[in-house]
Amino acid sequence: MKIDQHNFWVFGYGSLMWRPDFPHIDAQRARVHGYHRSLCALSTGHRGTKDKPSLIVGLDRGGACIGRAYRVAPKQTEEVAYYLRSREMKSGVYEPHHITIVLPTGEKTKALTYAVCRSSPLYTRKLPFGRQVELVLQGKGMSGTGLEYLESMVAHLDEMGISCEQLRAVLKQALIQHRS
Repeated sequence: MKIDQHNFWVFGYGSLMWRPDFPHIDAQRARVHGYHRSLCALSTGHRGTKDKPSLIVGLDRGGACIGRAYRVAPKQTEEVAYYLRSREMKSGVYEPHHITIVLPTGEKTKALTYAVCRSSPLYTRKLPFGRQVELVLQGKGMSGTGLEYLESMVAHLDEMGISCEQLRAVLKQALIQHRS
């Protein structure tokens, strides 16, 4: 995938929105059409195990998604691209895509993002609501539990003024079941 070093943007829809961990010269709210944020990927390392995976967010086809776009300085594009490949492609559930994003000014530009790979065995498609809750509750991996992940995701989306009713509903039910 060829990178435009003079106009390199990265689109984050999950933890990249609040923890990019790479150098950037600009960060803006952005919208993408043709993809949506969804609980559609299994975590078998950070938030779960192979025997008890958890459910995490992926960018899946269809709809629209609001996230954060980061512009990277030309001299840092290769370093950032390498870092993102290392971070996002470990499990095989994500794959790189160049997508069109819309910035708050209405300007459209290309950005690199990591969407779910629908052929990955870790891609779940749309699971029944109860199964989503079950997977969130069962997962515990090297970075914590699936419930902690979802709580953090919803809290950060709230801080950014981004509504995601699907995530909120799963979190609400998971918290009810966790407390009982």
